Amino acid sequence: MPYLIDGHNVIGQTRGLSLEDPDDESKLVRLVRQLCMRERRAATIIFDGGLPGGVSDLSTSDVKVIFASERHTSADDLIIKRINAEKNPQGMIVITSDQKIADAARGKRMTVRSSGEFGKTLMRKSAATPEKEKGVSAEEVAEWEDIFKKK
Repeated sequence: MPYLIDGHNVIGQTRGLSLEDPDDESKLVRLVRQLCMRERRAATIIFDGGLPGGVSDLSTSDVKVIFASERHTSADDLIIKRINAEKNPQGMIVITSDQKIADAARGKRMTVRSSGEFGKTLMRKSAATPEKEKGVSAEEVAEWEDIFKKK
């Protein structure tokens, strides 16, 4: 069953992540990728406030990342649209603590998990991941970003 994730809702309720962090979305995406790899599951993460909106470069084959356009819609609207359009609703796990989204998902007989519960799972699984599976560290990413910014 794939995940449909209310991105900023999860960030706001996950210890170790902060909506004040300018890299909060990429940190959540990295954690979700690790979880999906272990569980052999796909996910779609939807965030508010992307310009111009749409599918992000953070996406991979297993984790699709979408930003709602600030001018045209919200993450909540996009999530509810996806819930209503889902052809296999009982095969979807919706991650949110937003009551409106949770009600829409339950109305389609989808599984709903709270953002806080999912955040705990992400952090617990991340802490249990062996170092060599974790990939590139934040420090390594910063070093590479500095190299490419200079060119």
